[in-house]
Amino acid sequence: MAPKKVILNAFVEMCSGHQSPGLWRHPDDHSHEFNNVEHWVELAKLLEEAKFHGIFIADVLGGYDVYNGNLDAAIRSGAQWPVNEPLAVVSAMAAATKSIGFGVTVSTTYEQPYHLARRLSTVDHLSNGRLGWNIVTSYLDSAARNMGFKEQLAHDERYAQAEEYVKVMYKLFESSWRDDAVVLDREKGIYTHPERVREIKHEGKFFSVPGPHICQPSPQRTPLILQAGASKAGKIFAAQNAEAIFVSAHAPAVCAKNIAEIREIAKTQFGRDPSNIKVLALVTPILGRTEEEAQAKLADYRKYASHEGALTLFGGWTGMDLGKYGDEEELREVESNAVRSTVEGYARFSPGTSKWTKHTIAEHVSLGGNGPIFVGTPAQVADAFQIWIDEAGVDGFNLAYTLFPQSFKDIIELLIPELRARGLYWDDYAVPQGTYRENFYEKQGQKGPLEEHVASTYRWKAGVDAKDHTIPQ
Repeated sequence: MAPKKVILNAFVEMCSGHQSPGLWRHPDDHSHEFNNVEHWVELAKLLEEAKFHGIFIADVLGGYDVYNGNLDAAIRSGAQWPVNEPLAVVSAMAAATKSIGFGVTVSTTYEQPYHLARRLSTVDHLSNGRLGWNIVTSYLDSAARNMGFKEQLAHDERYAQAEEYVKVMYKLFESSWRDDAVVLDREKGIYTHPERVREIKHEGKFFSVPGPHICQPSPQRTPLILQAGASKAGKIFAAQNAEAIFVSAHAPAVCAKNIAEIREIAKTQFGRDPSNIKVLALVTPILGRTEEEAQAKLADYRKYASHEGALTLFGGWTGMDLGKYGDEEELREVESNAVRSTVEGYARFSPGTSKWTKHTIAEHVSLGGNGPIFVGTPAQVADAFQIWIDEAGVDGFNLAYTLFPQSFKDIIELLIPELRARGLYWDDYAVPQGTYRENFYEKQGQKGPLEEHVASTYRWKAGVDAKDHTIPQ
């Protein structure tokens, strides 16, 4: 049986450091140049040359202000602060490349779907169909306050809003225009047939959108749908909508159960082939030609990692302020059940640490964030990949960096040849100059969602009269 070829995305954010706070201080790191368009264009060209599937751009709409109850640590350490809006740079990267995809994080909580549909369709047009949308519901109270709310919507309420949101998006992307609406008939002076464009007339609990969509159908219509969420509501949402799921945990055993549950829900409740939901795990490879060289890099990077920045990110991810605890306080003995259980989770997969303080936690997450770091030779890192594939059932990896762009150069020079030698990675894009979805599924012509995907039920196909295609509600 041939080995499963992995999907590789570069995992970045329009900020310095991203998953490894403080590494912007390293003399070989260029992540602080994120304000320059050339920074992103050169990355896209580098990764396309190596045949990466995509560049996944994370995003947050607020600062990490849980640690010590303010933004000071985030501002001082540069822990995902400042951070720019990611969709704006995709057109520049797309103009310099032909085949690599671009997954962009945009929240459903703070933007009207009609407006976002226009922005996503525009970039899908300008990139020739190479856009993915990472659907998030946001998790920082600081974002909610800056958007005019006292606090976030409750978790399940955010997902209920997201459920309606994506239905509106599918209606705009897939149901509003017939495939053959635009004809550009110069003799008759008809740009678009009016009877092939219609209102969607959406009236729901959260949104009222008459439509029609202001953009004509883009190459994919619906961008490739990406999602991350391990809660009960998040799993159901992913099982119905996600084409790719991102997971982050320090061991495959943590992810395996969630991945299996999502795929089972997809099959039993939504009639999807579970293998069509691709799962990508967050990992940070630190590579050397020898194990000693890799370990020396790790020791070097540790010198620059910001513990303050790590505690800042930890606070945002978990809602726990470790600033409340003493420097030497054993966190497995504090009064907070949430802190105790979280630290126990870390301790289970790092048994060499006898005492867990806030500084131990900081060191644990200061390189690679909430995912594992794989340190070693190309063969050792490829072995680690295989363990995750076998034990967690993942299909690929979101590759975070310690140094920008050197970490990606190391992956390209050292790791990818090893993966190819094992039959784990392709030699070229399955569909050169194809859409993100065509290359993601390695299926020429698969520009829109698969037939089994819920978005396909909204598709208004060429030649079908409006009266013969009811917009799903």
